[in-house]
Amino acid sequence: MLATSERVELLEHAEQLAQMVLESDIVEQYQICLYKMQTNKETQEKINRFVNLKDLYEEVQRFGKYHPDYKRVMSQIREYKREMDLDPHVAEFKLAENDLQGLLDEISMQVGGAVSKHIKVPTGNPFFQTDSHSAGCGGGGSCSCSA
Repeated sequence: MLATSERVELLEHAEQLAQMVLESDIVEQYQICLYKMQTNKETQEKINRFVNLKDLYEEVQRFGKYHPDYKRVMSQIREYKREMDLDPHVAEFKLAENDLQGLLDEISMQVGGAVSKHIKVPTGNPFFQTDSHSAGCGGGGSCSCSA
């Protein structure tokens, strides 16, 4: 691949766009929430307790309801997940993460649409998937393939 002045200019614009995203309020809020979540002792205890139980959960899943600890593990995993998800720092982080993902999805749609209205941009968000911006084979049959 040859480095033409057009490619270099395109890469410079991409770097400028990335820098603008990094300097945005959304990324700043994401980093603040991530820091709060990672430094709060109680939040980390909830996350670690859930992660440690996940290993046992995966073992129980291999045997299903025939595993001797099936009911206990299934009940505990739901309880620990609920505790973790209801933690204010985890909840705030997830909201910030969704906001950042939304920004990145919007940028992807803008860039893809600037190239062609037929560009398929996998956003993972049904809000952005229209007929002209379908997700292809993973978009629920909108690509009309026979797969």
